Amino acid sequence: MEQLVEQYKQGYPKILKELEGLTEEQLLFKPSEKSWSIREIIIHVSDAELVHIHRMKAVLSEDNPILTAFDQDLWTTRLNSQQVDHQLYLQLFKSMRESFLPILHHLTEQDYLRIGTHTQAGQLTFKEILEHSIEHIDIHIRQIRRIKNLF
Repeated sequence: MEQLVEQYKQGYPKILKELEGLTEEQLLFKPSEKSWSIREIIIHVSDAELVHIHRMKAVLSEDNPILTAFDQDLWTTRLNSQQVDHQLYLQLFKSMRESFLPILHHLTEQDYLRIGTHTQAGQLTFKEILEHSIEHIDIHIRQIRRIKNLF
């Protein structure tokens, strides 16, 4: 489980590295009308982290809690992510990750097996939610790289 905790810890530095040297124009560039910009991706990553931490805390604290889905596209468009300060959201992401690390360091094997029921995906263990949170960063880093290559 230590490897998962370390991977979780590395999420913020990995994102930060991908953003080095980007201009405002690059941050706002959208490959197509339906695509997200790098700025929108950063806002989304932070929003998703908020949701992931809520789910993980619920699973650790409650007996089989209901874990609701959210519409990431609606959050991005209706909350005007293209106009939001992505630096503020990067700091929020960093703070959320750092604040959750002490909890991760004190979990038992049994904690990783605790479950919640997601409204779309069904039953998920704490470990599966944590793994998804880790993988989510890698998915969006690849997305950022594709956008950078198109610019």
